[in-house]
Amino acid sequence: MPWRGPEFEGERPTLGWYVIDWMMGNLAQPGRDDRAPFIPTQEQADFTLAYYELHPVTGKRIIHRGLLSRPRGWGKSPFVGAIALAEACADVVPDGFDAYGEPVGRPWHSVRTPLVRIAAVTEQQTDNTWLPLLEMARGRSLSTDYGLDVLDTVIYLPRGQVSPITSSATSAKGDPACFASLDQTEEWKASNGGVRLAKVLRFNAAKLGGSIIETPNAYTPGEGSVAEKSAADYQAILDGRSRARGILVDHREAPADTDLDDDESLLAGLRYAYGDSSDHPAGCVLHEPPCAPGWSPIERLQSDFYDTSNEVQDLRADFLNQITHASDAWLSEPEVRAASDLAKEIRPGDRITLGFDGSRKRARGVTDATALIGCRLSDGHLFTIRVWEQPRGKTGKDWQVPVLEVLAEVAEAFATYDVIGFYADPAKWESHVADWEATHGPQLKVKVTRNHPIEWWMTGGRSTLIVRALEKFHTALTERELTHDGSSALVRHLLNARRRIGRSGLQIMKENPDSPNKIDAAVAAVLAWQCRLDAIAAGVAVEEEPMGGFTF
Repeated sequence: MPWRGPEFEGERPTLGWYVIDWMMGNLAQPGRDDRAPFIPTQEQADFTLAYYELHPVTGKRIIHRGLLSRPRGWGKSPFVGAIALAEACADVVPDGFDAYGEPVGRPWHSVRTPLVRIAAVTEQQTDNTWLPLLEMARGRSLSTDYGLDVLDTVIYLPRGQVSPITSSATSAKGDPACFASLDQTEEWKASNGGVRLAKVLRFNAAKLGGSIIETPNAYTPGEGSVAEKSAADYQAILDGRSRARGILVDHREAPADTDLDDDESLLAGLRYAYGDSSDHPAGCVLHEPPCAPGWSPIERLQSDFYDTSNEVQDLRADFLNQITHASDAWLSEPEVRAASDLAKEIRPGDRITLGFDGSRKRARGVTDATALIGCRLSDGHLFTIRVWEQPRGKTGKDWQVPVLEVLAEVAEAFATYDVIGFYADPAKWESHVADWEATHGPQLKVKVTRNHPIEWWMTGGRSTLIVRALEKFHTALTERELTHDGSSALVRHLLNARRRIGRSGLQIMKENPDSPNKIDAAVAAVLAWQCRLDAIAAGVAVEEEPMGGFTF
């Protein structure tokens, strides 16, 4: 996720159909000597259709930045190599609609000299795409039909070229590339020049109206890789925290509840992650009727999970394409995702507890979020009432938490649900917590203390209680004793939390004090869950008992 793949129904205009036909008619299948044509799988065709989608009125390309995330061996690099050759030779620049309303294009060389780059942080990485690209270019008639001079280190076009480039290149800035492929961006980091190279390639493409495609495997959260940053950019768009547009993210991973110790569960997870490339004799599990078996050796991959010399986290990332966790993460993504239950519905009048963690304007960096989380008493289902986060970009400049909105949301929660307990970290919200205690304290059935029924400090001298609350929440989530609504903010904040060992035990914090990756919704969820546990321990009934023994 957190991410969604493209769902193209063929109703929107796209040059993708033309690009698919061009690939099959002009490119050879890599790894074969019989000059068989390159034929995209259904998954690859779906991505192509979405990537070349056009605006129905202006006819312009909608997508300028793509991310295709699949497990190792799925075929990302050869596929993007085919797109790179199409960008170099085919009619991929939109040029209006024909008499039948179908989109048409023209080649890049009719607009400018086409430069296409195959980018990676090392020369060995560029080979992932470059070598099959050479096979595809040499196997059919591109040289004669399009005038290509296909050399081992560069492909010369009549105008322009296709060539590999690495992060060590000093000439990337200002390089007018109309298309670039960025391979294995889960390994592109600031330390190896990958973050800088990705930024330069994006800016170069933007100046020309060009595009880029990243092809990462699952990234490790907290490493600051280009793949992680791209996923965060896309999630910000989905959450309404960014006004950016034109990003296509197609990420698929094995279900979060895939059990590595269960043969059937592991096999199902691998088949789902590999999709059309799976060589399982029953075909793929994505389409009906199933696509024919592919090339990825599922049984061989399954056997690697039983080899004790392999790291489980690496296996999940490489073969199940699961985004797992940083070395100091409090929770892993499979654990958090497995606890989500989108089918559960919270209704007005449900008996609940509340958890709150607030913030105010920061002197520097990104202002912390403010979160109000509910927990149903009957089944321990956590749900997001509201999370306030600083928007990205100019819209977030000088942003402050809208205090009046927060106060109104708390009042609305008490009016909508049967709130029997409310735990709030009062830091920077002391006066408002005091007002809540005066207004709602008398009606609460579970209280922190008699004098302060809502005030529940997450810092200071209560460290032992904090450690216990965090431990209880962690156990409940990993053992599926609680569920949550899967909201973007709650999931992100749970995954952002990092383990820190103090004198009293394990606590959670951000990766660093100025990190833009917030954890406030996670803290609010812990407080809501602890409040529920205290209510159960106090014998609070799940539902209100009828008055006088009569049912009304």
